[in-house]
Amino acid sequence: MSDLIYVLVNFNFLIYAIIVGTLVSICAALLGVSLVLKRYSMIGDGLSHVGFGSLALATALNMAPLIVAIPIVVAAAFLLLRLSENSKIKGDAAIAIVSTGSLAVGIVIISMSTGLNTDVCNYLFGSILTTTITDVYMTIGLSIPVLILFILFYNKLFAITFDETFAKAGGINTGVYNMLIALLTALTIVLGMRMMGAMLISSLIIFPALSSMRILKKFKTVTICSAVISIVCFFIGIVVSFSLDTPTGASVVIMNIIVFILFWCFNVISKKNIKKFAVVLLFIPVLFFTGCSKNKGNTQIEIRERMFVGQVNEIYRNSERYLGKTIKLEGIFKRSQMEGNEYFNAVLRYGPGCCGDDGNVGFEVKWAENRRYPETESWVEAVGVLKDYRNGRDSFLYIELTSLNVLNKRGAEFVN
Repeated sequence: MSDLIYVLVNFNFLIYAIIVGTLVSICAALLGVSLVLKRYSMIGDGLSHVGFGSLALATALNMAPLIVAIPIVVAAAFLLLRLSENSKIKGDAAIAIVSTGSLAVGIVIISMSTGLNTDVCNYLFGSILTTTITDVYMTIGLSIPVLILFILFYNKLFAITFDETFAKAGGINTGVYNMLIALLTALTIVLGMRMMGAMLISSLIIFPALSSMRILKKFKTVTICSAVISIVCFFIGIVVSFSLDTPTGASVVIMNIIVFILFWCFNVISKKNIKKFAVVLLFIPVLFFTGCSKNKGNTQIEIRERMFVGQVNEIYRNSERYLGKTIKLEGIFKRSQMEGNEYFNAVLRYGPGCCGDDGNVGFEVKWAENRRYPETESWVEAVGVLKDYRNGRDSFLYIELTSLNVLNKRGAEFVN
């Protein structure tokens, strides 16, 4: 497990995912407590569908997704608030109208413009592992104001959450703070769609709050516990996703469901035990990273099938970080004769190129001594140490093999 965590924190695209996921998890958990207590927990689901519609519009207009999505989702949040307060259409009905309508509009726009492609699936079900450094800066820039505003107006949000009528009688402008909750929720939803997708983002709002409410009663402790649960579930979810090649967003949701069931079970047995369990849960990430710090010397980096292109590109871009480390990957063995009697041997898969899936993604491989190579086009598992060599002024990476085994079962020959 420690080797796996070490690999996670040594790929830039995974580090970006961890940063974005942590910030989104905190924001969603903090707001989730107020939304659940105000019986507005499904607002996340409704706004995420609005976000999908706005992203579809951005795609059709060839505009930056967040520039289009943020104002539209914020406007939808205010609309939902007004519908619930000032009309006969209340809570769940208002959310259903706005969410289903936005989803339908988004599907129509996409189908008439670019078609239902992979990018649309990413927004529906999440694609946090494709996070870029620009996404990280955008997330930091939006999540920090959300956290600051929540902390600054914590007492007012607490008051309108538990008794809005009393808070209004006490001189608090409940309309302004309800709009503040709507604004913060809208920003969190837009950020979280990249991580969880439109179909799953509401789980980040609902589950941490419900889990912490199983054992705690005070608003402040419930809020803190929700944030801790959300962060821990995200870390465990991304580890499970990486190790089992499962979708990241769905893995995080499943971890939240498991924690909710555990908290509910322990609450039934003994409230004291569940509090101890919550403390242990808090230190799980600490134990993971402590363990990985002790095993940095002999870590084997496995190139995963679902993240093949991302990992290979990361190694090429930052080769100095990976030279001397053991690399393991599966792919097609290619053997071609070069000028003279030299042969070029590689283990690769077909990936994005200039004209579709016509590119090669992988590494040159060599035995340190004279040994037999398998037949070309064989599906192999290669393990070896990453090294480089010079050819004139150019430097090239290769894997010095320790094993090269032909496998009967072939994986995905084409990767995206």
